[in-house]
Amino acid sequence: MRLHRLEVAAFGPYRKREVVDFDALGSDGLFLLHGDTGAGKTTLLDAVAFALFGVVPGARGEVKRLRCDFAEPDEPTEVVLELTVHGQRMRLVRSPEYERPKRRGEGTTTQQAKASLTWLDGAPAGHPPEGLVRIDEVSRTVQGLLGMTHQQFFQVVLLPQGDFAKFLRADTDEREKLLERLFGTKRFADVEAWFRDLRVHKRRELESRRQGIREWVARFAQVAGQDIPEDNLAEWVGEVRLHTEKAVEEAQSAERQARSALDSAEKVLQARRTAAERVQRLRAAHHRLSTLAEQEPERLRWKEELAAARRAATVLRVAAQAERCAGQLEDARTVEQQRVRKLAALGYADTDADAVELRRQAGKLREEAGALAGLVAEAEQQSRDRRMIAQLAERADQARSTVLVLTDKLDGIPQLAAELREQLDAATTAAGRLEGLRTKKAELTAAVQDATGLPAAVRAVAEAEERVRAAVDAHQEAREHQLKLRELRLDGMAAELAAGLVDGGACPVCGSAEHPAPARPASGSVDREQEAEAEAAVRRAEEARSAAEAAKHRAETALTALRERLRGRSGEELEAELHQVTTQLAEVEGQAQRRTRLAAELRSAEAEKSSLTDDLVAAKEAVAAAETQRLALQEQVEKRERRLDEARGEHADVRTRRAHLVGVVQALDALTEARLARATAEEQVAEREEELRSCLAQAEFETVDEMRAAARPDDVIARLEKRLTDAANEEAAARAVLAEPELADVSPDDEVDVGSAVEDARAARAAAETAVAQLEAATTRATELERLAGRLTEETEAIRPLEEEFEELDALTDVVNGRGQNARHMSLRSYVLAARLEEVAVAATARLQAMSQGRYSFVHSDRAGARGTRGGLGLDVLDDYSGTVRPAKTLSGGESFLASLSLALGLADVVAAETGGALLDTLFVDEGFGTLDAETLDVVMNILDELRAGGRVVGLVSHVEELRQRIPTRLRVRKARTGSTLEVQM
Repeated sequence: MRLHRLEVAAFGPYRKREVVDFDALGSDGLFLLHGDTGAGKTTLLDAVAFALFGVVPGARGEVKRLRCDFAEPDEPTEVVLELTVHGQRMRLVRSPEYERPKRRGEGTTTQQAKASLTWLDGAPAGHPPEGLVRIDEVSRTVQGLLGMTHQQFFQVVLLPQGDFAKFLRADTDEREKLLERLFGTKRFADVEAWFRDLRVHKRRELESRRQGIREWVARFAQVAGQDIPEDNLAEWVGEVRLHTEKAVEEAQSAERQARSALDSAEKVLQARRTAAERVQRLRAAHHRLSTLAEQEPERLRWKEELAAARRAATVLRVAAQAERCAGQLEDARTVEQQRVRKLAALGYADTDADAVELRRQAGKLREEAGALAGLVAEAEQQSRDRRMIAQLAERADQARSTVLVLTDKLDGIPQLAAELREQLDAATTAAGRLEGLRTKKAELTAAVQDATGLPAAVRAVAEAEERVRAAVDAHQEAREHQLKLRELRLDGMAAELAAGLVDGGACPVCGSAEHPAPARPASGSVDREQEAEAEAAVRRAEEARSAAEAAKHRAETALTALRERLRGRSGEELEAELHQVTTQLAEVEGQAQRRTRLAAELRSAEAEKSSLTDDLVAAKEAVAAAETQRLALQEQVEKRERRLDEARGEHADVRTRRAHLVGVVQALDALTEARLARATAEEQVAEREEELRSCLAQAEFETVDEMRAAARPDDVIARLEKRLTDAANEEAAARAVLAEPELADVSPDDEVDVGSAVEDARAARAAAETAVAQLEAATTRATELERLAGRLTEETEAIRPLEEEFEELDALTDVVNGRGQNARHMSLRSYVLAARLEEVAVAATARLQAMSQGRYSFVHSDRAGARGTRGGLGLDVLDDYSGTVRPAKTLSGGESFLASLSLALGLADVVAAETGGALLDTLFVDEGFGTLDAETLDVVMNILDELRAGGRVVGLVSHVEELRQRIPTRLRVRKARTGSTLEVQM
């Protein structure tokens, strides 16, 4: 992964759009994000993380507040990142969810989060060429291309030193959580869980089978009626089965004896019951005949009463009809009198007329009422029209009031519109001046800062000149010392050549093989090493002189540029001018901000004028329409009123007169029907009375009262008939019993002893039933015990392989989960993490030894923790000076930074290798350099230089001034509110 370009707008502390060109910054492989605390260094790393994954690292990601508080309302918050992953260049654009002011009205509205991915070199296979715009699809695609989650990215690309300092001092659980996030050991945790779940399942299955065996044993003991022994279960089962077989044989013998005794007792009982039953039947027949003879007079009286009731029944129906007709005649006369009084109450005098006359009068009045039906409808319409006239008058008055109100409103609108238009023109003019005033304010603000920095720039030039003078003097002194040493060496060159002579060897000067008097070195002579050291000192002094002269040139150039920008103006003059421009800008901004509101108010006034004009025309038309309709309707009402007055006569209105006529007609019809019904009833009464006299004579009754005295209800008649029939049947049955042949030799005085036979038979039956029950119980128990013993044997044999399998699974599960025979108490997941941590320790040790100049190394330990806690994730430091292993907590602040940085780089190498190796072409190291001395900082910088090998780009995030001096400034970014500056250097 290589970053090319980053843009942030209204993001974090950056109010405006800022651009960071990583291609330019990374051309040398190393760049620095420098600035004061709070200048926004880490925000740029947050922007990179947000563009890739939609989240930011650490606690900042929990707040979810990414929009700049000082951004313009219309300025969108977004991050744009161009990068290359696996040779595929793309552009990511993301915007977070934030609240912004509403464009219309007051309050705020939620701006939804957005994301897009655009392929700059053509889409890879399997991806749409037009790119992606859904947030979830963008995140899923980026994570797939990078091959790591956002937690891994934050750890291996944005190397957070504080987190690794915590990692050094963390306990086993905390260290395990971080390593799990980075190396994705969920599959091993799943294996552990699979073993645990399988053991639980198998334990439940085994316990279920054991419970089944216990239930079979309990059922066997329950059927056997014995307690379960603690041991020798099989022997106990055999003894119970043998005892049960003997009990069955004994029960079979007892059952046969009891059944034989029962058969003999039942035969004796049956013979005595037959004899007793014959004597009883004979006695009952004699007793019934005697009782019937005593009841003979009463049966004769029942026969006479039954005959009289049957004769009276033929007359009762006719008498009832005669009484009913008499009652109907009385009711008809009463109804006729009531209807006569009702007709007289309606004012009709001729109530004694016959039915024919009454029908004629009713027809005449009915025709008159029919003629009034049409006028009733007109009377109803007359009432509705009068109400409508009142409504039209009220409607016309309301419309006139509306005309007056609308006229008053329209009078003031033209003046208001003119005032709003004048104010809008002024606001528009102010808006046009804003950009110029803002530019001028920015220039004056920069000039004030330049004026503030002028004395420091002058001092910097003076100090640079002093350093140049000192460097020139030092260079000249080094040069003079070198020349002096060279002269001394030349003077002693003979002795130097003589030191190289060998007996028998040729002299390099004269060529002689003999050396009778070689020169000896004089005191203060100079050798080659001393001269070389002096030459090196001259070169160093020359480099220092060149650096001082370059620094002086830069200081003079900066001072000249500063004075050119000030153009002779003092700080007080610039501040006064800045105050004046600031005040003017605030006034103009206030006027410009009213432009939108004034434009809206002007449009509202013009729209209100148009609406009111339309409403006024409509109100005037409504007045005219209501008046026209009211006058036409008034004329119709007056004409109809004359017709209705003639038709109502002496009544209040036509409806009342018609209702009166209809009431008289109904009363006449009712009286006619009542008189006809009364005449019909009189005729029926006469006919029924004649029929009743004839029926009484035929039934041999003198009067109706005599007939009613002889009459009986139907249930009484039925009861009498049943009594007579039952008595005859009983007499015939008794005589038939006496005539039976089998009773010929039986006397009513005979006695038969049945009770003793019954007791003997009952005792024999009880004994037989007890024997049968005992046999059935013994047989059932023996059968059930045999079945239960068989099932118990089957279950016992079947559970043995399950118990062996579970013992093996239980032990293996304990080992996988860090218990049981696992001596180090390391679970499978911890074992894998320990292996990963060991790889990290090896990779980090190479960095740490270089940074600590060979003193420190990481030591990984897989021993168990204190008091039997889990092990495998121990990480200590080997101090080569003392040869002892030290806890990481004993390191100093600077040493902790070196260890944390080494650990972070080592972990980045291991994770990068696991996720794709060469994928990570860009790394960021965040803070921690302030704890290092100058020499250690040189070592760390050399290590970071090595990271650039192979085209890798390393970004440092720090406020340390020495790093700023090492890496020249390339880009400055100013923070929104405080004005603090972030410098991006390379």
